[in-house]
This record gives sequence, structure tokens and C-alpha cells, in this order.
Amino acid sequence: MLQEYTKEFRYNIKLSIPVIMGMLGHTFVQLADNIMVGQIGTAELAAVSLGNSFVFIAMSLGIGFSTAITPLVAEADSAGRKADAKSALKHGLVLCSVLGLSLFFIILLAKPLMYLMEQPPEVVKLARPYLDLVAFSLVPLIIFQAFKQFSEGLSQTKYPMYATVMANVINIILNYLLIFGAFGFPKMGIVGAAIGTLVARFFMVGYLWFLLKKKKKFHDYVTGFNFRNIERKVIDKIISLGFPSSLQMFFEVAIFTAAIWISGVLGKNAQAANQIALNLSSMTFMFGMGLGVTAMIRVGNQKGLQNFKELRRITKSIFLLTLVLEIAFAALFLWGRNWFPTLYLDIDDLANMRDNTQVIGLAAQLLLVAAFFQISDGIQVVVLGALRGLQDVKIPTLITFIAYWAIGFPVSYYLGLHTGLQSTGIWVGLLTGLSASAVMLYLRFQFLTKKLISA
Repeated sequence: MLQEYTKEFRYNIKLSIPVIMGMLGHTFVQLADNIMVGQIGTAELAAVSLGNSFVFIAMSLGIGFSTAITPLVAEADSAGRKADAKSALKHGLVLCSVLGLSLFFIILLAKPLMYLMEQPPEVVKLARPYLDLVAFSLVPLIIFQAFKQFSEGLSQTKYPMYATVMANVINIILNYLLIFGAFGFPKMGIVGAAIGTLVARFFMVGYLWFLLKKKKKFHDYVTGFNFRNIERKVIDKIISLGFPSSLQMFFEVAIFTAAIWISGVLGKNAQAANQIALNLSSMTFMFGMGLGVTAMIRVGNQKGLQNFKELRRITKSIFLLTLVLEIAFAALFLWGRNWFPTLYLDIDDLANMRDNTQVIGLAAQLLLVAAFFQISDGIQVVVLGALRGLQDVKIPTLITFIAYWAIGFPVSYYLGLHTGLQSTGIWVGLLTGLSASAVMLYLRFQFLTKKLISA
């Protein structure tokens, strides 16, 4: 019985590893920024956290929207409809470009909110110029996502990974040169980190397009677009899948962003500790995201073949693999919760020793809670990927809203600001919301697949 699922592990891992590496690439950009900026001081680290909190919300909408391309391409590919796959990419590129520019301008308009959020004044002052540049980097990032989701829809997951790895190398080099002013470059602090991110993301989209164009099997897909011929039905199809998917990711990212803002009310050290725990949790979350994309691809293929019994078996094998992996991550967080935070701060900095010590202690407490939500976080994102592969997006959107904002957020708000738990209480609320989401989404998958099989 168990072998029925474990025999799929090898292929699932092979398909998911490049996706996971690509997903981790986005997080490594933030990891590099955080570690290098953390060497300057806790106020700078908190400023990066505050600036990225706006960008994360916008990024969630863009990345979530772009996931609509993958199941459409996967279904068209398995059914042998190449023209439909190219059409999904073309229309996806148009929509992602418009969305990226729109999100950039929305962030610029939203910047004054920083002064109304009771954040530390020195943090807000540092965050504003950083935010301008990182917000603009959303434009190439979301265009990159269109190419990435297309490539993954064809089960070709390695090319986005190559582009992301190269972009990270560029980001780290520019960070070192511009944050610290190495080798005669200007010392720009966190603005230098923002420039590194911006340049790396423009490179990323250009390099991925170059890789796909160079390969004979992809060349015709990614060239010769007639953007004057835009079909309303394809636009409507992508929006009908992409908009709910973007809301699903938005509801989850927004509650973590709310945790950043609530932590800011508690002070810059609480906010810096929250950023460390969030960054580490984001890295492990990308493994779940990668397996979620694997589920979306494989479910989309089986949907195109109308083989729903096989669809259910394959998807449950991915759920089982996710469970094993997330238990391992939970153990890793428990083991390293006191050590991991020391990577982000200069523990030998005598001038900031008191702040740094407090941040490390707070982050260790948050990682204790994060260890427990690894499992529910991984399961919910993988089940969500499977439901997207089935092109079931409306009910899951309602489920994620209820889980995060009707259940999780009230718990975070109350325990964080009205009890002695403070930062730990905020993360207990996150754990509650993620667990509720995992349970309800799994029940939805069970109901839907049984219905499809019986029909």
C-alpha cells in the first residue's frame, strides 16, 4: 500500500528540485540582503524588513497570478495542443507586464502609510529609499514568473533554476560592492542592497528568455509573438484562474506581513527578530512551494488525460513526500534555533551587543514556534498546488481567507499586543492560521477528487 505512493518519490523529487532551487533563489536574494545589512545594525535590518513587507504583498499577487499559466500549459501539452500553450504564454506575458507596472505604482502611492503604522522613525527613514528600488524590481520579477510558469508547465523546471542561480551570484557580488563600498565602489548601505536586487532581477528575466530561445524545442514558443492579436477568451481564462490564485497567496503573505507590522509596534528589536525567523521560515517554505508546483504540473497532466484515479494516487504521493520533508525541517529548527539567528548579526559588535543579544534571544523563541508550523505550512501549499492543477481556485481562495484572516490574524493580534507572549504570541497566531488552512484545503481535495472519480 505504502509502496504505491513511495514509488513516485524519485520522479517527484527529480521534477521538484529545480523548482525548489528556483524558489530558493528568490529567498536567497533576501537572505543575502539580510545577512549583509545585519552587519551594519539592527535598525538597518528592521528597515529592510519594513520595506520588504510592502514588496512581499505585491510580489504575492504577482507570483500567485502567474501560476495560472502552468496548469493551462500542462493541460495543453499533455493533450498535444502546442498553439494553446504558446497562446497561454503570450497572454500571460501581457498580463504579467501590466500587473508588474501596476504594483510598482501602487507601492509608490502606499509609501506614506509607513508614517501611520507606529514604526520606529529611524527605521522608516532608512526604508523609504530602499523601497523605491526594490518595488521597481517587481516589474522584471513578474515578467520572469510568466516565462518560469510556462517552462514548468512543459515539465522543464531546470531553466528557471539556472537563471535564478546566476541572478543570485550577481546580487551577492553587487551587495558586497555597494553595501560596504568595497574595491572603490560607493558605500551605499541598504540602498546598495536594493540596487543589487534590481539589477539581478533584470538579468534573471533576460537570461531565462535567452536560455529558452536557444533551445530548439522552446524556440517557437518564445519567439514570433503577435501582440496585436490578443484574444479576450484567453485573457479571461488566465484572469479567472490567476486572480483567485493571487488572492490565495496574498492572504497568506499578508498575514506574515501583518506580523512584521505588529512586531514593529513592539520595537525595532522585535521587528528584527521577526525578520530573521521569517527569512529562515521562508527558505524552508520554498521546498513546499516547489512540491506544490510539482503537484500542479502532474495534476494538470492527469487532468488533460482525464485519468482521475491516477491523479489522486500521484498527488497523495507528493503529500506524503512533503510530510516527511517538513518533519525533518521541524527537527532542524528545533536543533538550530539558538544558532541560526547569530548568522544575521555581528555578535562581536560591542556597540550594539545589547540589541544584538536581545534580537537573537527573541528570534530563537520564534523559531521554536516555526518548527511546529513547518508541517502545516508545507501541507497547505502542496494541497493548494494540487487544487490549482485541477483549476479549482474559488473555494480554496475562500478557505485561505477564513484560515488566515478570520482565525489566524485575530489570534496573532490579541496574543501579540494584549498578552505577555508578545512576539511569540504573534507567531502562535500564524501557526493557528496555517494549521486551519492545511486541514480545510485537504478536505476540499478529498471531496473534489472523489467526486471526479465517481463521475
